[in-house]
Order: sequence, then structure tokens, then C-alpha cells
Amino acid sequence: MTSSPDLELAAALAADAAEAAGALPDDPAAVRIERVGPRQYIGYNGRGAVVHIGSAEHDERFTPGELLKIALLGCTGLSTDVTLARRLGDDYDATLHGATVKNVAEERYTQAHERLEIDLSSLDPEAAARLLTAAARAVDKNCTVGRTVQAGAEVVLTFVDTATGAATVHVAQEVAR
Repeated sequence: MTSSPDLELAAALAADAAEAAGALPDDPAAVRIERVGPRQYIGYNGRGAVVHIGSAEHDERFTPGELLKIALLGCTGLSTDVTLARRLGDDYDATLHGATVKNVAEERYTQAHERLEIDLSSLDPEAAARLLTAAARAVDKNCTVGRTVQAGAEVVLTFVDTATGAATVHVAQEVAR
């Protein structure tokens, strides 16, 4: 079956209509959050995990900024896990800490700092240096969250009126402050 310009145009218009109606890209790792109170949400994934989200005045909830730090740390930990386990053993201990530097006037983070704590005492200094180089390369290559933060990503927000189905698409823009 051959494609005609009319069919291509119809497909493009259908894709635009789906986007305008609030359709999300096909993503097996899609998540959702639901509002459970003033400035409080619960996040879910398709595997049954739950995370409580809220502003800083709510105990036992992560702020979005904290979740960003956890996402970066988790990505670093998972990206280095095989490399570190290969040399240190499957039962190696690791703790990661994260902090950010915030530009309050611009309401954004300007730096994210991570610290990965591991015991390298079983390795000679040269082997430890080679392992840390390999672990850093693994993060640079495999950490999708870190790569996205570094490169930036377009954020597309669709507002959907659940009563009418009407949708409005907004592409986030840098705001001058």
C-alpha cells in the first residue's frame, strides 16, 4: 500500500487532534498523580509503586525538588550498579546523597550535586581509579535523567476540561523574572 500526500496530511491532522485532546505519547513508564488535598498529591506508576508529594510544610511527603534529586541519585545508582558490582561484589554497600543550589529569584536549580559513598579499600589505588572512571562513564552513557537535566527538555502541558473534553496545549517557556 502506498502513501499519498492526502493520507499523510490526514494522519498528521489526526495526530494533532489527538495531541490537542490531551493524548500522551506512548510511554510504558508513564506515571500519574492525583490531588488528595491542598498542595498534596499521590503519584502512581503502572507497577503499583506510590509516592506522596506535597509542599515542604507537609510531613511525610516529598517535594517535587526532592523527587528530582532522588531521580538523579536513583539514575546514578542504577547506572553504576553493574560496573561497581562487577569489581566490588554483588553485596557491595552504597549510599548516595544529593543537594542542589537554588536561584531563588529565578525559581530554579542552577546546580545539582551528588555524592556516591562506597568502600574501595579492597582495591589498589590504580584499580580504584579505573573503577571510578568506568562508573562515571556508565553514568554519562546510561543516566537518562541526568542527561535530560543537562541537555534540557521541552515540557508540554495539556490542560483537559473533564466536563467537556476541551484541551489546551501549553509548551513551557523560560519566564523572565
